[in-house]
Amino acid sequence: MTQAAGLYPLLLQPSLHTKVWGGRALESVMQIPLPTDDPYGEAWVMHDSATVVNGPLAGRSVAAVLSTYGADLIGPHNDPSEGMPLLAKLLDANDWLSVQVHPNDDQARELEGIPRGKTEAWYVLAAQPDSKIVIGVHPGTSREEMSAAIEANTLEQRLIYAGVAPGDIFFIQAGTIHALGPGLMIYEIQQSCNTTYRLYDWGRMGLDGKPRDLHIEKGITVGETQALPPIRHTGHDTSAVVELARCAYFASLLHQIDNEAIPLDTQGRAFQSLTCIEGAATVSAGSESVVFGVGQTVLVPACVGAFTLSGPARVIRSFQP
Repeated sequence: MTQAAGLYPLLLQPSLHTKVWGGRALESVMQIPLPTDDPYGEAWVMHDSATVVNGPLAGRSVAAVLSTYGADLIGPHNDPSEGMPLLAKLLDANDWLSVQVHPNDDQARELEGIPRGKTEAWYVLAAQPDSKIVIGVHPGTSREEMSAAIEANTLEQRLIYAGVAPGDIFFIQAGTIHALGPGLMIYEIQQSCNTTYRLYDWGRMGLDGKPRDLHIEKGITVGETQALPPIRHTGHDTSAVVELARCAYFASLLHQIDNEAIPLDTQGRAFQSLTCIEGAATVSAGSESVVFGVGQTVLVPACVGAFTLSGPARVIRSFQP
């Protein structure tokens, strides 16, 4: 562990976000305390806006730690001025999310003037019976047909729905038209970009009583209408390590740990985001240790080097490949 850097495994308090489609399961299922009675849809468990709660840096945001420590936190191949490159979330869908699509890096630069787009992946943590997601529109739908369906409020007839269960994985490459359905708790790993083009919002009002904005022109411009992505089923996989997602931007592995200590290493280059979804886990690096339970996340800075992860627990570990 690089003691000189002043960094250590950081236990994080997530930033919480109310949503018209949210509920209370972040508290009842993932044990994250909710401060008000409002519907909460998202806990940003690893992000610039999360707050450190352990050690000398307690009370500081991840953004503040990044501004001080730069590459020691996120590795030498990232630009600290662009913030954390990855965002990990827990999502509670008590109702349908909007039908939406995200731009890729080039489109984000061209359309929004920002450095990155949004490719993401969903891992289903919990699902009520008959829960569904939208995985796209009928292949071959033209952009003109999609625009007309949105204007006529008939887009639902062109959507492709898929049932999902705990352990299912949906990789959402930028351009994928998608929506999360009610009764689902999701772990989401993504490029740290919040640009969402909302195509359809089921005719409902937002929390302010007004219709939420749609972004039809941009959404149709970036939306993929010719193919549908697959869903992978891993719910019955009892392997010690299950690969959930891997692409140019992120990799996510599920560690199903008994009581052994698993040796891991940032190699001085890749920060690690560890989210406990069952049991309780311990991260140890040098003389530092931190215990974290369901719904909690530990950020291991890139400079830490060798560390161990022990259980018994199920932990999702996400990092840049």
